[in-house]
Amino acid sequence: MIPVRRVVLSLLVLAGPTMAQGKNTPPPQEEIAPPVATVPYDDKLARLAEVLGSVHYLRTLCKAQGGDEWREGMKQLLDSEAGNEPQRKERLTAAFNRGYRAFASVYTDCTPAAIVAEERYRNEGATLATEITSRFGN
Repeated sequence: MIPVRRVVLSLLVLAGPTMAQGKNTPPPQEEIAPPVATVPYDDKLARLAEVLGSVHYLRTLCKAQGGDEWREGMKQLLDSEAGNEPQRKERLTAAFNRGYRAFASVYTDCTPAAIVAEERYRNEGATLATEITSRFGN
């Protein structure tokens, strides 16, 4: 038993300076996230993204012409509004997906109610786009 104690003690003595040096080193730096950029119309833009997701799902479900143009519109929106801002891009993408999933959980077939919902959402999207560009556009 005594030889085991000697081995443990000798390891502790040898490790002592190494452990002491470790205490003098500064703690690892945490990555500081860049500030999240916001613009005054972000809420309306998120709602527009959600509407685009809803319309994209409904038009695809009902096999309407130009169903993919809504996804392409969202891609253009992301490129123009959040090209180099990952947090904004994530928020807008999440809003698009939320709109898509909201109707995917309700409609599995194209029904008259789905057609009416698509038309209403398309009108809301047009209104939002007009409001954003007229109030905040360059």
